[in-house]
Amino acid sequence: MTAIDFAAFVDQLATISGETILPFFRTALAVESKHRDDGSFDPVTAADRGAETAMRTLIRRNFPEHGIVGEEYEDERADAEYVWVLDPIDGTKSFVAGMPIWGTLIALTRFGEPVFGMMHQPFTGERFAGDGGAAHYRGPGGKRKLRVRACSALKDAIVYTTSPLLMKSADREAFRRVEEAAKLSRYGGDCYAYCMLAAGHIDLVIETELKPHDVMALIPIIAGAGGVITTWDNGAAQSGGRIVAAGDRRLHAAALALLNK
Repeated sequence: MTAIDFAAFVDQLATISGETILPFFRTALAVESKHRDDGSFDPVTAADRGAETAMRTLIRRNFPEHGIVGEEYEDERADAEYVWVLDPIDGTKSFVAGMPIWGTLIALTRFGEPVFGMMHQPFTGERFAGDGGAAHYRGPGGKRKLRVRACSALKDAIVYTTSPLLMKSADREAFRRVEEAAKLSRYGGDCYAYCMLAAGHIDLVIETELKPHDVMALIPIIAGAGGVITTWDNGAAQSGGRIVAAGDRRLHAAALALLNK
């Protein structure tokens, strides 16, 4: 498969998932909550399941030897050389609330390393994609390269997290130290916040309790835009957990110092 063919196929996945999801957005759709030991609300809808089913079907038809790992269904050939990692709606809580800060995450890994990622927001018509070496945007305003912005100090930084309430108490206190040192902190965004970092609009994203499907597609986008994304202990982000993404390595180091104080 050539690079051109590959890009076209990822666009097909984004298109078919978006066509499945959009008829459900801002409607009176039924919302279930996945079982969690702590009893917290973890919503899932027919849109999530339908979009993942559509993407899995297209992958099986075109690349039967590839593996598939997704949020809603069991893994398929997760030990294959190439594995697709899918999150049909990252930000389902925003989705069910009618807020447009959610997206479909599509990643391709080779031997466990993400080699391509896309975030598609079908309601706004935006696609953010990267391969670790470069990153690009397509949307109503046209096409452009994605590039992070320089920001060396926390006092000048805009920081995002989806919600401190999603963090364990010790992690929430660590995040508070960064938040108090920053110029501005905002909540919400899920995957969209990471793409705004890649686009140079914000400087730092700090999260916890992420799964691989929450982050895998975002790694090559942020790296391709010149940013850095790791765990809180400066490890690889592929497995999820506690994640820090920054547009500037100096800011990343400053954030890690406070988080691990």
